[in-house]
Amino acid sequence: MIAPVEIHRGDSPLVLGLPHTGTHVPANILANLNLRGRGLDDTDWHIHQLYEGLVPRVTTVRATFHRYVIDANRDPSGRSLYPGQNTTTLVPLTDFDGHDIWDQPPSATEIDARRAAFHAPYHAALEAELMRVRDLHGFAILYDCHSIRGNIPFLFDGTLPDFNTGTNLGTTCDAEIEQIVTGICAGAEGYSSVLNGRFKGGWTTRHYGRPDEGLHAIQMELAQSTYLSAEAAPWTYDQTKASRLRVHLKHILNSLVDWAPQTGGTT
Repeated sequence: MIAPVEIHRGDSPLVLGLPHTGTHVPANILANLNLRGRGLDDTDWHIHQLYEGLVPRVTTVRATFHRYVIDANRDPSGRSLYPGQNTTTLVPLTDFDGHDIWDQPPSATEIDARRAAFHAPYHAALEAELMRVRDLHGFAILYDCHSIRGNIPFLFDGTLPDFNTGTNLGTTCDAEIEQIVTGICAGAEGYSSVLNGRFKGGWTTRHYGRPDEGLHAIQMELAQSTYLSAEAAPWTYDQTKASRLRVHLKHILNSLVDWAPQTGGTT
């Protein structure tokens, strides 16, 4: 049996959240997905590989289950993150293009069971690691790692910038953290960036981002064209693109680690 969450502990102030890189779908759930759903197209493909080894002593918390099982970055109550806009739900009924993904959609009882078996353990682990790190340093920084195709008309108009930083309009982290990340993104030659554009930070960022309690959270949504050969199956990791991007990601993560001792976690 595959555990719902993988944890690698470090002793720096930085915690990487990886809620959407998992591809595990239990057999009883997979049997109810249609052919389109079984393609798992909305995975944050290879994001754990992209971030691996960029900064020492970092803690990572990774969901192993796929977001079609249940989305670890959605409010467990089912409330929408973006009222009035197209989005996917706690257990998605469609993919990012608005197409049905189930032959047999889950019942409310099944969703409750998935919430308990997958969503809750992931967030219990993430919260425990954030508390552990905060106990060590007096504060913690959660950097939530995501990626998505750059062109999805069902979700947004036009082409998504390469770096999409979300702080829920500046409420989820110290202003200096936001400035560090957005400054590096803006200075990355050949890449585009935006702050609090279409993606302002998911439930994870909004839930854990409590700067007045020493908990800082920021979401990075990367356009998949920045590190995949193509934004389509078989979703191949492009070493050349990824190596170029990793330079800037390493700069971001190491700068966040360096920020902590200088500010003492105050807001």
